[in-house]
Amino acid sequence: MSDYQWCHGPQCHRKHTQDRIRGVKGSKVLRTRKIAINKWNKDSLFSVFCSQTCYTEFFYKYWQEVIAIAPRLEALETPIDVEVVKHPEETTPYGWTRKAWTEKRITEVDNA
Repeated sequence: MSDYQWCHGPQCHRKHTQDRIRGVKGSKVLRTRKIAINKWNKDSLFSVFCSQTCYTEFFYKYWQEVIAIAPRLEALETPIDVEVVKHPEETTPYGWTRKAWTEKRITEVDNA
């Protein structure tokens, strides 16, 4: 595997930035950014996209094809338990009072 990857953003080569300018006077071009693969980005989308903008442009252009790879035909569900916890009115060490409140605690159920 190469230590570098070209950005996959469809408009990356059109962005007007200094680091994309290549060539000699009279035949200059804007070039797609080259991404160095390192420990920080090797397992993330930033190993193939130079910026969030390039990633977003790619996704907007190809989102239908991406979803066609693995379409979702049914809703996913996770079994849970819901516990309602009532917290009493409390006074803090600073002297102000916190009103009583309730909280719904959700815990996943392992059916394995």
